[in-house]
Amino acid sequence: MTTPQAGQADALAPVRTALLRAARTDADALLAQARADAAQTLDAVRAEAQAILDEARRQGEADGAAAARQLRMHAHRAARARQLAARSEVYAELRRQVTEGVRELRHAEEYPAIRDRLAARARRLLGPDASVEEHPGGGVVAVAPGRRVDLTLDALATRGLERCDAEALWAL
Repeated sequence: MTTPQAGQADALAPVRTALLRAARTDADALLAQARADAAQTLDAVRAEAQAILDEARRQGEADGAAAARQLRMHAHRAARARQLAARSEVYAELRRQVTEGVRELRHAEEYPAIRDRLAARARRLLGPDASVEEHPGGGVVAVAPGRRVDLTLDALATRGLERCDAEALWAL
């Protein structure tokens, strides 16, 4: 190959300069386009990320609201269970006290008259041939063929409580 001479090299200098200028212009344009594409891609990614965050926030709020409803419902049920347990305890204590109070009638001066009235009631219910016996706990039990009447003091206390409006106890 032949080496270019100094004059030939100088003659190509304007061409080289023009080519370099064109290459720089193309490179600058490509770089500007790449930057614009990168910015556009970055904006799209940021928008998508924001949309994902917004949806996650909405979903989190919805999940939180559902969890809060579940907690409230659980708390309500637990409170209701405690309330019913407390009512049950109070009613059991009331039942115990009423039963004890009615049992005390055995020691009252008027108990023989009460026992006689209970025996008479048993005979009215089962007939004059009913077998009526005093119960050891107080009151009477009567038996006729195929039928039985429990007029013990405990049974009378239970029936008396059953006739009461228990809901009225909790309205206070």
